[in-house]
Amino acid sequence: MQTRNKIMEDISQLMTNAMGVAQGAKDEAETAMNSMIDRWLADRDLVTREEFDAVRAMAQKAREENEALKARIEALETAGKS
Repeated sequence: MQTRNKIMEDISQLMTNAMGVAQGAKDEAETAMNSMIDRWLADRDLVTREEFDAVRAMAQKAREENEALKARIEALETAGKS
């Protein structure tokens, strides 16, 4: 009986070690994949969401200022014709 328990303990320890190795391999693969994706994205000169939103806000402000200046010019031209 003692031999059977020892064999079961050895198998259990082997399985535990195998799970640890598998977990380590999984973590290493995830790290490598994330690094590869980061490099790929950096090579594409993509912008972050924050950068995109900032530029969009600047463009919106510029459009609003342009419309205000256009209205002011029209008002000045109308006043000059009178």
